[in-house]
Amino acid sequence: MRVVIAGASGFLGTHLSDHLRTHGHDVTALVRREPGSAHESRWDPAAGRIDAGVIESADAVVNLAGAPIAGNPHSRKWAEEVLESRVSTTRLLAETVAASDRPAAFVAGNGIAWYGDHGASPVTEDTPSTGSAFLTRVSHEWSAAADPARKAGARVCELRTAPVMDRTSPPLKQLRLLFQVGGGARLGSGEQFMPMISLRDWVGAVSYLIESRDVFGAFNLCCPQTPTNAEFTRTLAAALHRKAFLAVPAPLMRVAAGDLAPEVLGSVNARPAALERAGYDFEDEDVREVLAAALS
Repeated sequence: MRVVIAGASGFLGTHLSDHLRTHGHDVTALVRREPGSAHESRWDPAAGRIDAGVIESADAVVNLAGAPIAGNPHSRKWAEEVLESRVSTTRLLAETVAASDRPAAFVAGNGIAWYGDHGASPVTEDTPSTGSAFLTRVSHEWSAAADPARKAGARVCELRTAPVMDRTSPPLKQLRLLFQVGGGARLGSGEQFMPMISLRDWVGAVSYLIESRDVFGAFNLCCPQTPTNAEFTRTLAAALHRKAFLAVPAPLMRVAAGDLAPEVLGSVNARPAALERAGYDFEDEDVREVLAAALS
């Protein structure tokens, strides 16, 4: 297949591109500088510039572009960049896909924060969103930006991605170091559910959706058995042979995390129901397996 990827130089984009190429697909990366090879194409989302011919010839277009979530949650500039970088890239790609004579499949990045806080109740792709936390609002606008492709009849897969666990990337990169020096702690009560997915399952699931030409809709990218924050804390501490008796009080977290506090203290007991119905077979089903894969 001919696959075009925005955000191909990022952590997830690099791993996805390598996986697809290894499996025989032709991958073109959208870049904002002068292309360095025939496998790159220049675009400028802010100016609305893109080579429509590259999108026209693609079988699938994947958007993983967006400013890092890690940043200063008290900064208005950070918040604007997080939102605009996701919405502008998605809208441009969706409009270009929609204008094609043969619309490519559009695999649109998004986040598990779409759902908001649901306590202990299981959350599937059919669960309505609740609340108005910052990342929940971002996820809604992010999703709406893909509407031109949906309305044009393109096969749109929305990736409601949970934090991807790997020792070389946030959040596990920082958490591993913190736990190793004895700073591991549950957050608030620790009873909040904390969805996550291993890197190999994220890459495997997205590749599966790209190659499965008859599936579309929203997909929760998370392991089948979502742990609580306390379960995650105990499991990571055990994997690193450390103790984790500390707890960060919820009021302190609300002050420190700012706009991200609802995501840290909120609970999303997510299930990858749509992926499982589509036939994807997870390698890492629970927190122990996710962390074992992530730390290996």
